[in-house]
Amino acid sequence: MWTAIGQAFSMVFEPYTIVVMVVASLYGLFVGAVPGLTATMATALLVPVTFFMPPIPAIAAMVTATAMAIFSGDIPGCLLRIPGTPASAAYTDEAFAMTKKGQAEMALGAGLVFSAVGGIFGTVVLILAAPVLANFALNFSSFEYFWLVLLGLTCAVFITSDQPLKGIVTLLLGLLVACVGLGNPAGFPRFTFGHAEMTGGIGMIAMMIGMFAISEIIRFVVNTHPPAELVVEKVGSVLSGQWALAKKYPKQILRGSALGTAVGALPGAGADIAAWMSYAMSKKFSKEPEKFGTGHVEGIVESGSANNSALAGAWIPALVFGIPGDSITAIVIGVLYMKNLNPGPALFTTNPQNIYAVFLLFIIANIIMIPLGILCIKVAKRVLLVPREVLMPLILLFCVVGTFAINNSMFEVGIMLVAGILAYILEANRFPIAPAILGVVLGGMLEENFITSMIKSNGDLSAFLARPIALGLAVVCLLVWAWPLLAKLWVKSRKTKTT
Repeated sequence: MWTAIGQAFSMVFEPYTIVVMVVASLYGLFVGAVPGLTATMATALLVPVTFFMPPIPAIAAMVTATAMAIFSGDIPGCLLRIPGTPASAAYTDEAFAMTKKGQAEMALGAGLVFSAVGGIFGTVVLILAAPVLANFALNFSSFEYFWLVLLGLTCAVFITSDQPLKGIVTLLLGLLVACVGLGNPAGFPRFTFGHAEMTGGIGMIAMMIGMFAISEIIRFVVNTHPPAELVVEKVGSVLSGQWALAKKYPKQILRGSALGTAVGALPGAGADIAAWMSYAMSKKFSKEPEKFGTGHVEGIVESGSANNSALAGAWIPALVFGIPGDSITAIVIGVLYMKNLNPGPALFTTNPQNIYAVFLLFIIANIIMIPLGILCIKVAKRVLLVPREVLMPLILLFCVVGTFAINNSMFEVGIMLVAGILAYILEANRFPIAPAILGVVLGGMLEENFITSMIKSNGDLSAFLARPIALGLAVVCLLVWAWPLLAKLWVKSRKTKTT
């Protein structure tokens, strides 16, 4: 164990890895601070760059860029009332109200400091929970994995959408994309339409870049709203008063961090849902709920803790089971496979030094977030004044070049463009994208474990419920499916009782 930890330290504190982390941090801060450029988009654009990196620096770039982007999304939300990332949208109005009251420093400082605190909390849970779950997962067979993947897909539908039917539509679309090509248990070409390029399936990375970057570019092109104006000329010291907030709201910090980690670990949820849930919980349990919406820092403290703790939480199912907790870890899983760090319990036993290195990367990323975040806040005015008319064509260029570099194929570029247009149309009609991504990532795993289980049981479906863990997962899965109906029946029965 100690040998593995020593190897992890040597890999992480290598000069090349440190330089990668600093550069990725600055990149993540910039992307998060520009309204419309999301943390997921930042991760997708990094993928082609990681082709040329060793495994640990590649993961370092992903971890630091996403952590920084989630935080820096608070900056335009606070100063412009335009959230930089979806995770910042939950408390944008609150932060902007504080800015108008002359408290921009306190709002930005709370977002920065408690994002770092939440991130470290989530990392501690990741360090403690992931190895335990990995040992538990060693008892899993194809039956348990089938139900686990099915549960992950189910959660993606019911958690990420207020309209589950639309979530089911995009999930089925993702599962359909996962069927394309020869990558199935029978090795039979499906949905290739006679094209040799289709036999390898739809490139997941090209599709991700399209859905998260090209769709944002299209959204910018069709957006006719004038740019917002800064309401403050200068931001002062952002750390002053943060210790007092920590002493005043310890329960809120702990509650937000815990909720964020738990929500992050649910497949398909992510930091944005964690932030919304945490803000709602903060208001519900607050002693001063009437102050929410008027520029009250309590909601920012709790939600800021939640959004970054969700990032670490999302890595728990990704590392242990290969099931992404959010769209960011869906991209990261692709990179892990590319670097021969296949997610699963074996990763903890065969290459423990790599796991310890990931833990270290999370700790360092959240520590350096504070000094680099202060620097970003100081230069926020210049960052926010970058003309998006200049920025978007450059991003489009990087998308095309990066996607082409994956396989030196224009076919991949075509996939990227089609995926971008499709994602824009879906989101414009309020169809969630996360279930589609989960469907693409987990579709092959679902089919493979189903076929393997059917072969093992000679076609006996009852074998899927014969093992205790498989039965437990099946019951949970069925309860999640039945929950909307049960909730309606409960509400109806309560109404009949009151009348």
